[in-house]
Amino acid sequence: MAKAAQKIILSPSRDNPFDKLVLSQPNVRRIKAGVSVDESAKHIARRGLCWTLTEPRLASSKSRPVAGSLLVKQNRLNKTTPIPCIVRDAGTDILAENDSLAENMQRVALHPFGQFRTFVALREKGQGDEEIATAFLVTSQIVKQRLKLASCAPALLDVYAEDNMTLEQLMAFTVNPDHDRQVQVWDVINSSWNKEPFQIQRMLTETAVRTSDRRAVLIGAHL
Repeated sequence: MAKAAQKIILSPSRDNPFDKLVLSQPNVRRIKAGVSVDESAKHIARRGLCWTLTEPRLASSKSRPVAGSLLVKQNRLNKTTPIPCIVRDAGTDILAENDSLAENMQRVALHPFGQFRTFVALREKGQGDEEIATAFLVTSQIVKQRLKLASCAPALLDVYAEDNMTLEQLMAFTVNPDHDRQVQVWDVINSSWNKEPFQIQRMLTETAVRTSDRRAVLIGAHL
């Protein structure tokens, strides 16, 4: 007889005043990397706290209590503001270090194409590049780069979404907004040994690429 799957029991949550929280000693994030405390504080000020902490020993990122302390110091957050916390069973086998490591490692970064689609949707709703950049803690240059992908043919975006083309290759197609030409160049270069972005740009900025072109024949000879 097959053994019944063990039921999952989620830990309850409760609110704790911010001034009752302390930094977690088992926190695995001890080296500064990525988003700064100031940026985290701006993120919390704009959007609120999007993730819960874990108690009785905080397994959450050190930047959250520190970022909250910065907001309190700036008089933008009341020190008694209730903070949602996950309450771990005292008898659990899961250590605080387990929670901290999982939180910091088990998040998959959003695919650049996902960023592109989100940024386009936000721009269509009236947000500017700087506003989008501030909201997502990225530079305005990243926002502009992602939005440039709108000039690529839908067929190429599909290829990229399936990870059959690199971001650098896709960005190379933005030098020419002609979708038919982009697809034509991709059809030629996709079967070649030279798929470097500069080659894509070179072909797109020339007058035409025909199947009878000597370069196309040369590329085919290397298959």
